[in-house]
Amino acid sequence: MAKYGEGDKRWIVEERPDGANVHNWHWAETDCLEWSRNLLSKLLDDLPVLSGEGGLHVKIRKVDRVDGEAYVNVRKGKIIPGYELSVSISWEGEAKDDNGQSLIRVDGSVEIPYISDENADEDPELKVTVNDDSPIGRRLKDAFIAKGKPLVLEKIRVYVESMSQGGPAKEELEAKKLAPKGTSQSFAAPPKEATVVKEVKEKKGFKTIKLTEKFNCRAIDMYQILMDENRWKGFTQSNARISKEVGGEFSIFDGSVTGTNVELQDGKLIVQKWRFGNWADGIHSTVRLTFDEPESGITVVKLVQTDVPEEDRYGNETVVENTERGWRDLIFHKIRAIFGFGL
Repeated sequence: MAKYGEGDKRWIVEERPDGANVHNWHWAETDCLEWSRNLLSKLLDDLPVLSGEGGLHVKIRKVDRVDGEAYVNVRKGKIIPGYELSVSISWEGEAKDDNGQSLIRVDGSVEIPYISDENADEDPELKVTVNDDSPIGRRLKDAFIAKGKPLVLEKIRVYVESMSQGGPAKEELEAKKLAPKGTSQSFAAPPKEATVVKEVKEKKGFKTIKLTEKFNCRAIDMYQILMDENRWKGFTQSNARISKEVGGEFSIFDGSVTGTNVELQDGKLIVQKWRFGNWADGIHSTVRLTFDEPESGITVVKLVQTDVPEEDRYGNETVVENTERGWRDLIFHKIRAIFGFGL
């Protein structure tokens, strides 16, 4: 592997004469977490599993919890779902004798710790428990595993397929196919031409982004990576110019992001003014990155980005979500992958 700046094609990005953004960081994003909760509840709540076979009555009571994240990105008309969910489901069972008299009632749960787009072609793991360890209680649990587990997996596959089709954004996507092109999102180079420019509405205001990330490295290592243009070129595969002086200017992601250094403390603090090319004129956010090393070789980076506009100059209202995801996926996660700083 060549050192930074020595011209290794894997690390140094050549100038693009056409000015194209090599990352195509322009997408429309829809948050699907609440929609996911509603769909899974609709699919699973009050779902019969057994209705008297062998004297057993079993049903799924409800979806108790859906945690994690779920979203749909649309880039150049392509649907890109993303989700990492953990789901908790409650079920109940009853055993009756030949005369229809109740012998026992039990409650149980199903934990699905990981439903992810990365494993969309595989059924997730299910952990089934019951609150009664008697022979009949175990029999009801076995009945649920035999009949209820396939039913739950079937409904999960319905959810996965729905996400692959666009989730709650499906109708919006159809409408956008008819919309004119040229409405780039955050972290994207602005269109060279735009006939209609919409200013940020005052009533929309601004938001603050807060992230905390942990890395297996020294604090000075992270600081130097974020302040070195050749390393930016390496982990982003896009052009960057970064001054290391207070008051100096920087330009990253092929000019999609520009700004100035406000305060710098080696291995401790970076404060910068940031703006994206598709924000309304005169709008700047403030990025504050603090580096803490609570134990040797472990660094905690805290990001606070204030004054992020809720929409860009073209009226796109996903600026905050896309900016946060850009930090997480195209900066912090890339640094972990390229430099081996994962925990």
